[in-house]
Amino acid sequence: MCNLTDEAGAAAQSELNSCLKPARTPRCSIGRNAMTTLTSREVHLKSRPVGTPTAENFTLATVQVPAPGAGEVQVKNLYMTVDPYMRGRMTDRPSYVPPFQIGEVLQGGAVGEVVASNDPKFQPGDIVSSMWGWREAYVAPASTLQKIDTHGMPAQAFLGVLGMPGMTAYVGLLKIAALKDGDVVFVSAAAGAVGALVCQIAKIKGCTVIGSAGGDEKIAYLKEIGCDATIDYKKVKDLTAALMEAAPKGIDVYFENVGGEHLEAAITAARPFARFALCGMISQYNDTDASKGPSNLIQAVGKRLRLEGFIVSDHPEQQALFVKDMAEWIGSGQLKYRETVDVGVENAAGAFVKLFKGENIGKMLVKLS
Repeated sequence: MCNLTDEAGAAAQSELNSCLKPARTPRCSIGRNAMTTLTSREVHLKSRPVGTPTAENFTLATVQVPAPGAGEVQVKNLYMTVDPYMRGRMTDRPSYVPPFQIGEVLQGGAVGEVVASNDPKFQPGDIVSSMWGWREAYVAPASTLQKIDTHGMPAQAFLGVLGMPGMTAYVGLLKIAALKDGDVVFVSAAAGAVGALVCQIAKIKGCTVIGSAGGDEKIAYLKEIGCDATIDYKKVKDLTAALMEAAPKGIDVYFENVGGEHLEAAITAARPFARFALCGMISQYNDTDASKGPSNLIQAVGKRLRLEGFIVSDHPEQQALFVKDMAEWIGSGQLKYRETVDVGVENAAGAFVKLFKGENIGKMLVKLS
């Protein structure tokens, strides 16, 4: 998950302020001046999943959220995000982020409204982003929050198109894959929160885009956002053959979200010196045995391919430019986004599992208030 420095966040907000038309942000009326205790429901990790997570791995608890102490802020969450990377945190193993702990509340991106504040930087009614998701309300140090001036954009957009998924698409395609004019770009999980933005950014840059997704509704969405060719991987018998038909002269860029058969097809279809941005491999996150690697990986040597994995939080220097470009593209109508929204913290675990069943189009969110 993106965890940017305060400096990067401030610079990005400044860019957004200059690119989006100011508009009064609607705010809930939730007792703005009251220093009171709130009742909140939150999701705890009950047990570590083996394979695909199930409802039995989670439990819902009710807690009391105290009034904020010195330097603290009390927040009522509006939306929370569920993301594939969270599956890795449910396993106790070393990674770029520490694992979730059994019996403790889960964490993740959220946007909320300040109810009460004991820090001068935040006032009741402010909209803030945080990593205090999977709960309806919380009290936390002010240093863990980022104030958002939405300028008319929905607050939840800062969990998707203007948040970590959007920046992942932007950094992965433009910096890691070093997109060039005229490139042929192949995107797996192309109807997802990241993939759909990759497709559109590549089109904005004048490239040819081939998107892979599963199901008629997702394929229709890929056509709507301008993909030049689409592959329904659930219907084709041979994914490699389907990709070669869509890109008879090969591909220059592969944006990897799935792994397995998709990665193998991309290696076969790659032109010499093609660049692969390895964002994720969701097809393998729930594997209980060692995942099978591509049988054709040796081609990466002869084709001189560059395969680079990346974590978006390693690139905070891209934040200001990302927000500037995305704001311009959204404002001009060049870039569109979709969300799949479930309602209620009690449905958060189910929303998370939907990611691995391919039941979302665009960003998967949970509306909390």
